[in-house]
Amino acid sequence: MRLTETADVWWKNAVVYCLDIETFFDTDGDGRGDIRGLSQRIDHLAELGVTCLWLMPFYPTPDRDDGYDITDFYGVDPRLGTHGDLVELITLAKDRGIRVIADLVVNHTSNQHPWFQSARSSRESPYRDWYVWRDEEPPGGDKGVVFPDQEDSIWQYDEEAGQYYLHMFYKHQPDLDIANPQVREEIIRVIGFWLQLGLSGFRVDAVPFLLDTAGALDAEYLPDPHDYLRDLRAFLTRRSGQAVLLGEVNLPYKDTRQFFGDEDGDELTMCFDFIGMQKLYLSLARSDPAALVKSLRERPDPPEEAQWGTFVRNHDELTLDKLTEEEKQEVFAAFGPEKDMQLYGRGLRRRLPPMLGNDQARLKMVYSLLFSLPGTPVLFYGEEIGMGENLAAEGRNAVRTPMQWTAELNGGFSSADPDQLAAPVVEGELSPEQVNVAAQRHDPDSLLNWIKLLILRYRETPELSWGTCTILEHESPSVLAHRTDYEGGSVIALHNFAAEPAGVTLAVSGTGVGTRVTDLLTGQTTDVGNDGTLRHEVGPHGCCWLRVVKPGDRYIL
Repeated sequence: MRLTETADVWWKNAVVYCLDIETFFDTDGDGRGDIRGLSQRIDHLAELGVTCLWLMPFYPTPDRDDGYDITDFYGVDPRLGTHGDLVELITLAKDRGIRVIADLVVNHTSNQHPWFQSARSSRESPYRDWYVWRDEEPPGGDKGVVFPDQEDSIWQYDEEAGQYYLHMFYKHQPDLDIANPQVREEIIRVIGFWLQLGLSGFRVDAVPFLLDTAGALDAEYLPDPHDYLRDLRAFLTRRSGQAVLLGEVNLPYKDTRQFFGDEDGDELTMCFDFIGMQKLYLSLARSDPAALVKSLRERPDPPEEAQWGTFVRNHDELTLDKLTEEEKQEVFAAFGPEKDMQLYGRGLRRRLPPMLGNDQARLKMVYSLLFSLPGTPVLFYGEEIGMGENLAAEGRNAVRTPMQWTAELNGGFSSADPDQLAAPVVEGELSPEQVNVAAQRHDPDSLLNWIKLLILRYRETPELSWGTCTILEHESPSVLAHRTDYEGGSVIALHNFAAEPAGVTLAVSGTGVGTRVTDLLTGQTTDVGNDGTLRHEVGPHGCCWLRVVKPGDRYIL
């Protein structure tokens, strides 16, 4: 296909990189990363091949939920920098071909937000109806608690207000009432403000919670939730035709599909594939790709210009909530057998390298899979070097440790005393002394250079993100083989989930005499038999991307 056709829908083959500014790079020695620090390290992302930078919340906050408790949707936390610093960062990123998106967290506010402080002060406050209040605690408040280790109800009594307010998350995060048209109008203004400053879209936090507001309990005027999502998308498109909404929707496939806007594709631009991620870990635990293959076959195609967001790890607990109880226990046993490795009874607070025993071959296979499966790959900062977790940190913060730049004090993240850091560094086998950017940049066999290669080849191979994916049948149960086809181009990817080598025999349809396959990751070439079959060996936890090359094809391989 012509690469020019991809520009208007850049998200279809983007490389998204998520980071928390306060744990990325500290320039003023206060122990907390800052926007100027991220600007100084923007070339690391450019060299890696990132095309979209996703910023976790940078707004003013009491910081009781890692920035997701917001006191000003239009502000920049002064501990991180200023609006001017942010605009400079966006400018630097765009100069390097990197778009910037940010978290849109409008399901709730901090209880310190001026809106809530006004709302609780008087029933006559203009902000009273911006939140969800009840005179009596509704029954069933213990159902649907998101953080069962911290909360026992989704309703909290406020002495000053004299009523109960709704909080689907922590009690210090009262829910906004999306049924209120003034709230919906304010969210539009927030989106417009940040688009004007140069953002290219938003990662929308907790979308089902945002739309399923408890205001629907008694508000007859509540519009259809998906109509509201269409309104948001329409406004976004009017203001910035190439801006995106990347949605956090952890629901079964048939329900998630609706959040794209079904065939119209007029709601979320992208949705994370939580089901595929969970099935990946089940397959890794079993050394058998069957569970992942099943999810790939069940996953509906997105609308033509929409896309699934694929990922190995994100900033939250590694949720396993869509697995059966038996499947979840399998993954726990394989990758998080200790209680302090688990969270909320549904997920793991670990990163991939320690879960896999830092097995580099296995790690490289997993990331090869991420970049070759259909969807847009999303990386969490530090994945490119194989960072681990610090289980001494509380809850989800175990995986939100400072970025490891060098083997020096604090991993080169900050010059502050270690006890002044925003988060503790990783210790042990995966500490900065062992795992850091500086060392891996100059090691041709490092995970960093492997992921750079994967990104380069992924960007050069539009079939992977634009093509039709077909699971290929063969005789080896440990190997996932899939083929993607688009406008005459075909790429076959093989991934061995087992610790033993495996051979596969594949029927390469549409080929003839003189056809060969070239591994895009190694350059090695193998002839396809005159009968259209290909025999290929895959090493222990091995992987390859095989471009099908017919006589007369003009590819730079």
